[in-house]
Amino acid sequence: MPPQKQAQQKLLIKGGKVVNDDLSMVADVYVEDGVVQQVGPNLNPEPSTGLIVLDATNKLVIPGGIDTHTHMEFPFMGSRSKDDFYTGTKAAIAGGTTMIIDFAIPQKGCSLTEAFDTWKSWADPKVCCDYSLHVAVTWWSNKGAKKMLAMGITGPEGHELCRPEEVEAEATQRAITIANAVNCPLYVVHVMSKSSARVISNARREGKVVYGEPIAASLGTDGTNYWNKDWAHAAAYVMGPPLRPDPSTPGFLMNLLANDDLSATGTDNCTFDTCQKALGKDDFTKIPNGVNGVEDRMSVIWEKGVYSGKMDENRFVAVTSTNAAKIFNLYPRKGRIAVGSDADIVIWDPKATRTISAKTHHQANNFNIFEGMVCHGVPVATVSRGKVVYEGGVFNVTAGEGKYVSRPPFPPYVYKRVRQREQVCQPAPVKRAPYTGVVSGISITQK
Repeated sequence: MPPQKQAQQKLLIKGGKVVNDDLSMVADVYVEDGVVQQVGPNLNPEPSTGLIVLDATNKLVIPGGIDTHTHMEFPFMGSRSKDDFYTGTKAAIAGGTTMIIDFAIPQKGCSLTEAFDTWKSWADPKVCCDYSLHVAVTWWSNKGAKKMLAMGITGPEGHELCRPEEVEAEATQRAITIANAVNCPLYVVHVMSKSSARVISNARREGKVVYGEPIAASLGTDGTNYWNKDWAHAAAYVMGPPLRPDPSTPGFLMNLLANDDLSATGTDNCTFDTCQKALGKDDFTKIPNGVNGVEDRMSVIWEKGVYSGKMDENRFVAVTSTNAAKIFNLYPRKGRIAVGSDADIVIWDPKATRTISAKTHHQANNFNIFEGMVCHGVPVATVSRGKVVYEGGVFNVTAGEGKYVSRPPFPPYVYKRVRQREQVCQPAPVKRAPYTGVVSGISITQK
């Protein structure tokens, strides 16, 4: 006999305020077969076996978050990041994120497609939420690091000193210049400094098609931690590009994010525990780079962005899911609560608080760079693919329930302007009468 088709969960979310990037309204949401079927007031679907009702009264109903930048079970600098695709995505749904975009990074001599296939083989059996993949091409020179070591600077502060803010800004400017010269859109990951953020902001105001991605770490903490007297504490924050020691940087980046100078948010989630970081106890160049964030991104941005008064609830949805969905051609399947959209939904309590701590987080790491931060804004229930996978601190998910989501190239949100410019901005010859005057002779002298 052919296998029985698994019954899909039917779900009714009642009484909440549905928040999209452009609109908020009190409405119910009815979900069937993993897809939003109805959005409106006082929905009363026909009674049926298996209908689950979630009460969202006095809470927000928002699209599940999209983390644009993760590194799960990443082999790096002689070690492998602690969060694999199971623990990492499980932690993500606890924090209100229902999709990640991880990086497949080829080893030297390995093709891009081989790297893609490898990462997909790691992820498919383990993911608890949907995912997609970027494929990276990377290289780095270590001249600056050698100079620091020669000066006797071996601790985590050397990591920031050999990757100064000016270099990040220059590289950002160079990438924008090259992209603009060939009419190519640009997405700048991992914006860590005021200088590089200004470069992106100025480019956008000049009409260049560029998008900037700050991460939870650059929005929620700063690089003064590299000078902490406790080596393990300082090493915990090592990542590349590094956090910047100017303590006003997080607030500056949040202001630009709130006002559309920066566009989307990721985490660069790439966790290494203290013992792994200790590979570089005598040489900062050997400290595995990476921090946590996949679980805490949504709460950190709500706390530092919405609760602080820098952005409203609609902009929060834009920078945590909708803009990413548009830029990476997932919209409106992802990043929106509307009929026909995937039922990736979070019930968000804007008045609840939680204190971030390694003792209570769901990630595999033994420390948390946001340790002790009190955050207003807490996910009380997470729905992935129409199923309630997390509610009230309890998981209802198994490895492999998430799926790979392909992303067609040339998203309209990004490429409409690019294509129009290709049509109207092509150089054309000047129409003029032929020159009929005298032409000077050319003499050639042989030696």
